[in-house]
Amino acid sequence: PYLYSEYDAMDTDAIVASALDIVADEATLKNDMGEVLHIKSSDENIQKILYNLFYDVLNVEFNLWPWIRNMAKYGDFFLKLEIAEKFGVYNVIPYTAFHIERQEGFDKEKPMEVRFKYNPDGVAGSDYGYFNVPNSGNQNDIQNIFFDNYEMAHFRLLTDMNFLPYGRSYIEPGRKLFKQYTLAEDAMLIHRIVRAPEKRIFYMNVGSIPPNEVDAFMEKTISKLKRTPHMDQDTGEYNLKYNLQNLLEDFYIPIRGNDTSTKIENLAGLQFDGIQDVEYLREKLFAALKVPKAFMGYDENLEGKATLAAQDIRFARTVERIQRIFTSELYKIALIHLYTQGYRDESLTNFELSLTTPSIIYDQEKIALMTEKMTLAQSMLDSKIIPSD
Repeated sequence: PYLYSEYDAMDTDAIVASALDIVADEATLKNDMGEVLHIKSSDENIQKILYNLFYDVLNVEFNLWPWIRNMAKYGDFFLKLEIAEKFGVYNVIPYTAFHIERQEGFDKEKPMEVRFKYNPDGVAGSDYGYFNVPNSGNQNDIQNIFFDNYEMAHFRLLTDMNFLPYGRSYIEPGRKLFKQYTLAEDAMLIHRIVRAPEKRIFYMNVGSIPPNEVDAFMEKTISKLKRTPHMDQDTGEYNLKYNLQNLLEDFYIPIRGNDTSTKIENLAGLQFDGIQDVEYLREKLFAALKVPKAFMGYDENLEGKATLAAQDIRFARTVERIQRIFTSELYKIALIHLYTQGYRDESLTNFELSLTTPSIIYDQEKIALMTEKMTLAQSMLDSKIIPSD
């Protein structure tokens, strides 16, 4: 829960929120058939059943984007499956990661058993919200609701084994950097607001005024130069004949000397030179988020399309990894749906699910490599170096 709260705070930042949006956008592109999720099966009935499940029941065209974004944000996303006998999955209920605990090894006789506990008050325990509670029949467990493994789809980004049995958030590498970045950014803004304005130094020639009367003279002079603004009680407006400048911005110094006249000097505001620190931390934040800067408008150092193409392919591989993780759990939902409707053995797994590859350049490279392989194979056959079989 502590980590999840920090991820919520990070999601309020423009760069982190944009990165999560871009990851979700790239992972849910439509293919040339206009499908977000491509379903392939040699059995026409299975094809129709799964198409009905994902597009009519789960409504992936609308729901897939927030589901993937939530999984990337927290590292975990939970879907409660509403299942009816002979009909399969007829509804899904998304649960926040704050309230669901994944329990493993709670039954000594079945060490591989997995269940999920819903706690309406929020999950307590370690930083990752994980603790194993044996089924002791404690009265405190009455308020908790337990779900079997088949009743819950747990989407998790399995990238770091230290976070098991939960996933690691996509923005976790930037968590420390985000704190440093916001701290440096706040320091810059505070400095610019407080120290940047110009100030004036008033050198007041007090002449032959006795020392014990200098303070009264200075106060009288300052009150003439800087009057307290008057607010009209009827209209609520300031009377503009008064000077509205802040008294604390200027300095008044009494001086003596026959040749010294009263003068006013400007004291320039201090220049902030820590912008490089902010830029350095921002660059590291981009590296942690893995999203090309050009995708967010920070493309001033982009040298050409070739550079962006290389960044695009690297980012596409990152998104493709997220797609594979998400698709694996969609397989589980499809298997439960088909099993409930009576499918068994080979027919139960007679389908494939896939999401659209996010990079056209990535696809073009794969097609170019395949073309070169075909050309090489054809030339080897033509020269009769290898037999046709």
